[in-house]
Amino acid sequence: MRLDARTLFVAGLLAAVLGAVAYAAFERDLNAHRQRLAADSHLIATACGPIEYAARGSGPAALVVHGAGGGFDQALGAAAELARYGMRVIAPSRFGYLRTPLPADATVAQQADAHACLLQALGIERALVIGASAGAASAVQFALRHPQRTEALVLLVPALYHPQQRPPWSPLAQRALTVLLTSDFAYWAALRLAPKSALRRLLATPAAVWQRVAEDERARALALLENALPVSARAAGLRFDAAYLARPPREPLENIAVPTLVIGVRDDGFGLFAAAEYTAAQIPGARLLALPDGGHVWLGHQQRLLQEIVALRRQLAAR
Repeated sequence: MRLDARTLFVAGLLAAVLGAVAYAAFERDLNAHRQRLAADSHLIATACGPIEYAARGSGPAALVVHGAGGGFDQALGAAAELARYGMRVIAPSRFGYLRTPLPADATVAQQADAHACLLQALGIERALVIGASAGAASAVQFALRHPQRTEALVLLVPALYHPQQRPPWSPLAQRALTVLLTSDFAYWAALRLAPKSALRRLLATPAAVWQRVAEDERARALALLENALPVSARAAGLRFDAAYLARPPREPLENIAVPTLVIGVRDDGFGLFAAAEYTAAQIPGARLLALPDGGHVWLGHQQRLLQEIVALRRQLAAR
């Protein structure tokens, strides 16, 4: 069937109107996320350069190191509740994320030193260090390079070396994700059009898990996805993480000499449970907490995870 000029014009006009409406909604949402970040963001001058961070609570310090695609806000989403248990949560943005610049020729070791610089600038001598996902690499380096500042180490779904390492995505999927995770509009549209696919691919969590967990845990997963905006402000950090995660080196885990808790999830879609098992086996005296399900973001187990960290902190205080 041939379409006449009038039909084509009307279809084109409708598409333009719908596109304008969608873009206006995108701009509104993006501005809301910028305001959300500005409300909590602090930039502090340190011996390692400017570092963005946020803080919650008072008491013994917990340095919470976020994963790929994050920033201080992702770290707060995972661990801000620790402030209710008498802990001071310090959540930095790692190199290349949000307002923390990416140094030329940055390394994970330099990132660990930057964590120490942040603590020094804040007047904090020692901290319980929590490294989540890609943040586990600099948390491990911190424990190795700054043991005197490390009260204990918690590695949560650690994206670290293990002998059976395989890339989590095919080269084609990696290229598609690169576009998605560096374009604010593409990312926003993907969340609106295919949220279950985003849950599965970006959070490596089965949709069936999301469907059966409590409402507050569903909301946490959706917030993790939504609060990655603006992704453009995290692109440099994502590229840095991607280069590291493509071939993570074997760290000298046997040299870690602080109390360590490693938490892994068996159905982690990124295949990182093997890394958690291997890491716990290599660190002297480390304890492995193996969660049966919940995907990469441990859905359904947030309160269990917090209680484990609180229990560890109380054990340290009792010494």
